[in-house]
Amino acid sequence: MARPLRIQYPGAVYHVSHYGYKRQNIFQNDSDYLEFLEILAQTISSYDIIIHSYVLFDNQFHLLLETPLGNLSESLRYLNITYTACFNRLHHRHGKLLHGRFKSLLINKSANLARLSRVIHLLPLQLKRSKDRSVSTSHSYIFQHAWSSLQGYLETDKRQFFVVYGDVLKVFGGDTAQGREAYKTQIVQDTINGFSVQDKITDQSIFGDDIFVSWVRNRYLQGSEDKAVLARGRVHHLRPSAEILRGVAEETGCQQDDLLHQANLYRSLAMDMLYRFSGMKNAEIGDLMGIDFSTVSQARKRLREKAATDQDIRALRIRIERRFQS
Repeated sequence: MARPLRIQYPGAVYHVSHYGYKRQNIFQNDSDYLEFLEILAQTISSYDIIIHSYVLFDNQFHLLLETPLGNLSESLRYLNITYTACFNRLHHRHGKLLHGRFKSLLINKSANLARLSRVIHLLPLQLKRSKDRSVSTSHSYIFQHAWSSLQGYLETDKRQFFVVYGDVLKVFGGDTAQGREAYKTQIVQDTINGFSVQDKITDQSIFGDDIFVSWVRNRYLQGSEDKAVLARGRVHHLRPSAEILRGVAEETGCQQDDLLHQANLYRSLAMDMLYRFSGMKNAEIGDLMGIDFSTVSQARKRLREKAATDQDIRALRIRIERRFQS
């Protein structure tokens, strides 16, 4: 069976899951969980993604996330590579930690955000039942699971700054005491009645009504050229390098020749846009600018770090990104 295409576009919302290589543990202690959440927060800041819900287990993680910039693959690549390097360093190991590609289920935010949040928060009980069929419908497994965003949905003093709670709670009356209680009541009811969306998934990767599925298919899954672009983790048509350089020059007021040869912030922005919107690899960008591929990689990394803390750089980066999105 062919693997599903990675459908990406600005504003897309997904249930993302990833498992340990050969189902091995990716978290061995509380410190590992905390390291992962810290790196997740960094990813949110660097790539402008939004986390609505999450749950972590010894050998897997699940995220309900939104991508205002349509950059799912890039943001998850950063999260996975950074956490793998951290885990390997802490546990004196090397090699793979995560198994293959992460899975992503595209969802219709307006209709199904709250439903997928419930699905994710119910996973601790489902996992427990899969190992022990005698487990009752008790919701204690869910509410006691430490590595989940659920507690922040029920009690404001247990919230994490990087999780956005309000969008899900709108369905239950808003982010108020009554809304949070209504969400809790629904979760308890789900443990009794059962709740799943598996039978409503289309093409292995889309969850929504017929109108949403048709819209996705017509806009993003028509034609071999578009499919090739999507398979490479892009949602936009790839741009010629000359167009990228011209656009960065116009947005920054920098000469195009300087973008190629002067080591500064603007050249780093040009590297980043070439990598993300032209399809060029680090080595190809390095050849264009007369530098080593590792220099390109490090410059792009420093740019992400600066954008995470400097609002002006972040705003400039977002403005240039939007120029090349379609």
